[in-house]
Amino acid sequence: MTEHTPRKRRWFDALAWAALAALVLTTAAHLLTRPPAMPDYAAVRADWKSSEAWLYDRDGRLLDSERVNFERRRLAWVPLKDISPTVRDTVVAAEDHRFWSHGGVDWLAIASAVRNRWTGGRSRGASTLPMQLAAFLAPDLAQPGQRGWFAKIRQMRAAQALASGWTHEQMLEAYFNLLPLRGEAQGIGAGAQSLFGKKPAEMNRTDAALFAGLLPNPAAKADALGHRACRIAKAADCSAIDAAAATLVSGEQAARFDPALAPHLATRLLDKPGKRVTTTIDRRIQTAAIVAMRRQLAGLGSDRVRDGAVVVLDNATGDVLAYVGGVGLKSTAAQVDGANARRQAGSTLKPHLYAQVIEHGWLTAASILDDSPVQLDTASGLYVPKNYDHNFQGPVSVRHALASSLNVPAVRTLVINDVQLFRDRLWTLGYHGLVEDGEYYGFSLALGSAEVSLVEQANAFRTLANQGRWSPVHYRLGETAEAPRQIVNPGAAFIVGDILADASARADAFGADSALRLPFWAAAKTGTSKGMRDNWCVGFTDRYTVAVWVGNLEGDSMRAVSGTSGAAPVWRDVMMALHAGSPGKPPKMPEGVEARQVALPGTREPPRREYFLRGTAQSEIAAAPQAARRPRITSPVSGSVYALDPDIPIDRQSLAVLVSGDVTGFRLILDKKPLGDADAGPQILPRPGIHMLALVDPGGRMIDRVRFTVR
Repeated sequence: MTEHTPRKRRWFDALAWAALAALVLTTAAHLLTRPPAMPDYAAVRADWKSSEAWLYDRDGRLLDSERVNFERRRLAWVPLKDISPTVRDTVVAAEDHRFWSHGGVDWLAIASAVRNRWTGGRSRGASTLPMQLAAFLAPDLAQPGQRGWFAKIRQMRAAQALASGWTHEQMLEAYFNLLPLRGEAQGIGAGAQSLFGKKPAEMNRTDAALFAGLLPNPAAKADALGHRACRIAKAADCSAIDAAAATLVSGEQAARFDPALAPHLATRLLDKPGKRVTTTIDRRIQTAAIVAMRRQLAGLGSDRVRDGAVVVLDNATGDVLAYVGGVGLKSTAAQVDGANARRQAGSTLKPHLYAQVIEHGWLTAASILDDSPVQLDTASGLYVPKNYDHNFQGPVSVRHALASSLNVPAVRTLVINDVQLFRDRLWTLGYHGLVEDGEYYGFSLALGSAEVSLVEQANAFRTLANQGRWSPVHYRLGETAEAPRQIVNPGAAFIVGDILADASARADAFGADSALRLPFWAAAKTGTSKGMRDNWCVGFTDRYTVAVWVGNLEGDSMRAVSGTSGAAPVWRDVMMALHAGSPGKPPKMPEGVEARQVALPGTREPPRREYFLRGTAQSEIAAAPQAARRPRITSPVSGSVYALDPDIPIDRQSLAVLVSGDVTGFRLILDKKPLGDADAGPQILPRPGIHMLALVDPGGRMIDRVRFTVR
């Protein structure tokens, strides 16, 4: 053995240890730079979910869109073929000009970057589109602070993995759909819409330069963006690009692809990302309703009325042709759906009440009702209804009472009918906000004390238009139609519709040429709730039912706005638009109805031709004579409050007691003390306090009583 043997052995040992160390370091580097597993293209496409959902009209035209996912704003996945070639080429040239020739990593760009760093030259990024795409797919590859070589190598290895399993076209398509843009927008679909007001296929050279200019810094200001875009476009004159950059940054293009014609219906029907719902809405009718409501609200003034809603139904199908949940110009509750919110009905329930008593044969359109002061005992005290104008018209026919919307005759009709029976009829007609029994609502139900929605109103009146047949409304095109149910007698529905279309019968209350009078047959009913908080106008023709509500969604009162001045003009405008060139036609008289000339002596109404259910017709109907009427106290009116004036001698402040009917032998009792004969017209001078005045018959039985207060 020579002296060189140990030296050689030491050399081989050192070499082995060096190889082992290199292997360990290589293994460690491999493990430390191992990227997460990359998904395949099909999995990425399948996992894509739009943040938006879309609402379309019956002809496939966009009505509205609704943001459902608020993490990012995404639209539908955009195939590469639907992206402007100019945009594709510009982005590739600006971000990765050798994209089509490398396998995920541009080694020439990396070598150039290393050389520039060593020599102190201008550093250029070497990140390729596949490397950026890998970071989109695995965000931990590009977390803040990870800009060292280990992080870069991880991206490079991930990009190579993508390139080995994806085509270049698939990588470029995914890149355009996954890249983050200004604000919450992600992908070229959302970016093209919100930033340029265009579809990706419509983007031009200026758009392409700006789009590419956004990629390094999506939040860039207009001047920086314009400068970079001009350099990318290699433009000699940058003025057009600078102007376009300012427009992009302003965000004014965002609304072009969201017409926002039915936001409340969109909220109601769109509940999942990517959902597309084709509705029964007709965009032309929807637009006409919006225009009519905006014009009316502008005329009324926001200091009085801020909100309004419109619903239009197709009578034959129940399709909702227009659904305007609110177009308040200065609304303080714009998100509230006025078409679905329940508000006090006012006089709009009266047609259903009269239809019910007519179908039972208890009244006819020519029956006489007494429009005079009345007080009714209820569980909560005396109920004293008054007419809208606080006047009384004496004996009136049902036709006149309904057409003129008189309150006292309606309450008397409900007494004839029965509150529970009427409440049940309203429930059957679809007024499902009436969850209490009839006793809860009391006689005020005749005057619309219950709360109802505009959609419920429209469909209940559509039932009258369809001769008493009810079926649910439809919002989605192609929904299975439910067989209609006969709820109202066809003859009664026809008679009530004829009354609501009678301009002469309502002339005393609304004038001869109100907004309810159209140049063709149309039936309509207005309503104003207590305190002028709600205006309604609901009506129908042979083909359409239109319901309009005007008011303040927060519940504050309107000033001097009634159903005819608030909601009716909108109803008229919508009806005119619906029937342009094709006027409404009167309905045909159904079987079981007959027409007869009738005289109404004792009223102010002239003889007329009237409709009756068969078997109920009469040629003359008169008010019962005073002697035949039930005796009652007509003054003072129950519930009245009288104040004594200290400046007037006390003996000049007596109250006259008036009674009606034949009261021979009847006596009056005040606070349990005899006052005298009822037919003597006594005067009373009561002391301050609450008093009870009773009318008793010759046998001592109490016939009527009133309660009043003196202060």
